Amino acid sequence: MYVNFWYVAATSENVKSEPIKVKMLGQHFVLFRDSDGKAHCLSNVCTHRGGSLVNGKVRGDTIECPYHGWQFNGSGTCIKIPSIGKDGKIPSRTRIDSYPIEEKYGLVFAFLGDLPTSDRPPIMDVPEYGLDGWKPTIMFNEYAANYERSVENTLDPGHNEFVHPTHGFEGTKEDYKVQEYDLDETEYGCGFTLTFQSPALKDGTMSKLRDFAGNLEAGTGHFGPHQTWTQIHMSPTNWFHQYTFRTPVDETHTRSWLVNMRNALLEDEHDEPIEVRQRAIAEQDIVVLEELEPIVAPPTNTKENMMPHDKALVRYRDFLRTWDSKGWRVDTDLVAATKNKVAYAVPSPGRNTAKGWVIDAIPTLTDHHNNL
Repeated sequence: MYVNFWYVAATSENVKSEPIKVKMLGQHFVLFRDSDGKAHCLSNVCTHRGGSLVNGKVRGDTIECPYHGWQFNGSGTCIKIPSIGKDGKIPSRTRIDSYPIEEKYGLVFAFLGDLPTSDRPPIMDVPEYGLDGWKPTIMFNEYAANYERSVENTLDPGHNEFVHPTHGFEGTKEDYKVQEYDLDETEYGCGFTLTFQSPALKDGTMSKLRDFAGNLEAGTGHFGPHQTWTQIHMSPTNWFHQYTFRTPVDETHTRSWLVNMRNALLEDEHDEPIEVRQRAIAEQDIVVLEELEPIVAPPTNTKENMMPHDKALVRYRDFLRTWDSKGWRVDTDLVAATKNKVAYAVPSPGRNTAKGWVIDAIPTLTDHHNNL
């Protein structure tokens, strides 16, 4: 799991004036909207005695700790400590981490890291969003699997034939072979496009999109360690462009939001049957992902036999090593070893300008190695 990327914390409609608790990167956060409707994301741990802020109340533009009534604004600044009276001086060390928020595509993104604005990797773009002739829908999933394994599954063109019955012929054709492909690379990822043989879609709504067997054009790729895009051209005119935003709850649990853009069957009546079909495909993947061993991909490719069609996911692992070298990977072993003894917070941009924080920054692999 990596700091210094944008992660979906919730849908916009689920963030209201009542606080909600969200677990991301193995840590707890509190989300709420202030009196102006602006969304905020803060570390959930009160710096007084470790109270859980989400169990408190939103009072105007602040979240109040349920333990002793300390109040924190959306910037993480403590503005009230009842026990010292209204004229008491509030120590600067009472602050908590506050994370930048962006609302796009009906989702609330939080930047979980301390990079300044100019250095932050962007949120994956959904270029069709808001364009005439395209309709968006959002599908949420939660599953007991590692998010990197899920990304690799998306980058794997070889699994479709055997995991998804409607995508191929279940290995029954003797001439089956994954087409060779070239990788296209960007600063934050890689992807590819290929064609493969696919049967006709037979169920009512989906058959309107593709009622013939033959070549199907599809492309996929990743953006950062946790976001992927997929383009499925079921016919020369009927397209699905899908964007999946994954948020690792921890190393073994993932939440994902799929923004599906389609340029066909735009009427509302088609939303439900299309989602039913997409959810069935997602469940087929989840069944496999939740049984993989080890849960997290092995540290070297020598512990798995890679084939030519795996080159996209091999390159993805190269990208991960690049972010490792920046010191962005959370040291989950150290966090687990200190569980119940140390409270951590993902460091926020505020730590670049203010010193003396009560809650320790979550350790990364570079931090740990430097302290050995």
